[in-house]
Formats: sequence, structure tokens, C-alpha cells
Amino acid sequence: MESIDLTTNRESQPLSRVPRLVYGTAWKKESTGSLVELALNAGFVGIDTAAHPKHYDEKLVGDGIKAVLTKGKIKREDLYIQTKFTKVAAQNPHDLPYPMAANITMQVHASIDSSLRNLCPTSAASDSYIDTLILHSPYYDLADTLEAWRTIETYVPHRIRYLGISNVPVTILKSLYTEVATKPAIVQNRFTSHTRYEGELRKFCAEKDIVYQAFGVLKQNPTLLSSEAVKGVAAELRVDGEIALYLLVMGLGDVSVLNGTKTEARMKAGLDGLKTWNAWVGKAGNKEKWASWMNEFKHILGDDP
Repeated sequence: MESIDLTTNRESQPLSRVPRLVYGTAWKKESTGSLVELALNAGFVGIDTAAHPKHYDEKLVGDGIKAVLTKGKIKREDLYIQTKFTKVAAQNPHDLPYPMAANITMQVHASIDSSLRNLCPTSAASDSYIDTLILHSPYYDLADTLEAWRTIETYVPHRIRYLGISNVPVTILKSLYTEVATKPAIVQNRFTSHTRYEGELRKFCAEKDIVYQAFGVLKQNPTLLSSEAVKGVAAELRVDGEIALYLLVMGLGDVSVLNGTKTEARMKAGLDGLKTWNAWVGKAGNKEKWASWMNEFKHILGDDP
């Protein structure tokens, strides 16, 4: 399965599918547009960005998307595009998508308006929508987090289809989930041993049909890359260790992974590896072998058997 259905809270909400591999655009700077175009031409259909000029260039992401769409090979409805609202404390105070002195509600409105313009696929503003808007991180005060979330909710399901949150501890996620009408469809967190690989949070996401979206999978996990489970998958599927690790992380359930590579060869290697895995795991006898590797991998992570 190369994509996952997002869970809807509303009957009128359009169905969106988040790809297993989403192209991440952080820290691409002036190369952002060309790399987005390269990723889409390589076969990516999911793009992650943010209204966060300190680390992203959302306008160039939109330019890259439009460059591909104008060629007519794919349509906007074929793509999954997610962006983020970033609180002022994490922004560069000299380069903001909203007035610094505005209250949270007005900052959210201004940021979303900027994102809809940046990511508009045509010259008509009415054509612009965002598949998922992610709150980049919670505020220190739950009341402020709820103010931002409830403001974003007013755009669902038309200009924004789904909501998510990033960099969130499981305790805050549970509080947010209880308080809001539009439940988070995605949680995007760093996958690392420092948070015990988000075991408790991933369990909560699974219980609530929330897609867990992992970032930092390769850079943060040299121990996992050298594990026997990764080596076994890599040898069997004839992929490299990095792709094998991606596949094992995806095998944990409804899990999507951010991939921010800058080369066409690595882009295609990731996508081809996913296709190889999907074809391989469906063959007789392979499900048992895969289950054995997953059990070994979960043991390393400390997941419940």
C-alpha cells in the first residue's frame, strides 16, 4: 500500500490519501522549487512544507508544483500537499508570514492566507486548497494551542481538508484530541531513540486512526541502520539499508515517512523500494518472513510484542 486514507470527521469532507513517502522541503533554500519539480517528476505525489521562512520557502514550493502541473502530466487532485502554521516563538522575527504583534487568531488567518496564495495551482485564488494543515508545534499553554487549532478548524473542509500537529508530546496530543471537534488526522514527530521511538504516541495514534508521520528517520538512527532486521530486508529486497529502514518504519502501521533527499537517484530509489516491498510482501511465504523482521524491529524499538 503506497498511501493511507485519512480519517474524516465530517460527512462532507473530501477524501485525501497521504502517501507513505512524502517529499520534505525543509532547508532547501533557493533550490526548493527545482527540487520539488524534480521530486514530482520522479514520482512523488506528496509534498511537505511550512509557512516558516526560517527553514522553508513555501513560495518556491508552490512554484515547483505549478511548473509540473502546467505540463499537464498530473493534476492538483493527484497530489497531496501539506503545510504548517508555525508559532511566532519559532519564527525568524525579521521574516514572518504574519504580523508579530497580532493575536494568535489573526496570525493563523494571515499565515493560512499566505499559504493558500503560495500553493495556489493556478492564477485563480479560488482554486487553492491544502490537503492537511499542520500545527508546527503546540504552545506552552494548552489554551493558546486550542485557540490556534479552533481558528484553523474554520477552514475545514473546503480550503483545508485535514488537520495535524507536529513536535507534540503524547500527553498534549491526548488533551488536544479530547478538546477539539476536528480531530488530528496526522501527527508528525521526530522518530528517534530519545523519545523511545514514540511508542506510546504511536499506540495512541493507532487507537484513534491517526496517521503517524515520521521525520529524521535516517539522520537520527545509526543504530537502527546497522540492525539485523534492516540488513535482512535490504538483502532480501535488494535495496540499500536506508530504504530498508524506511520500509520497516512504515511497517509499524499507518505510518508515513518524510524523505528530503536532493538527488533524483535517491528519490527514485525510495519510491522504487516502496513498490518492490508492496509486490514482494504479497507473495506466498513472504508475509511470515516480513512478520519475523517486524517482530525483531519492534523489539529493538521497545514496542509491545
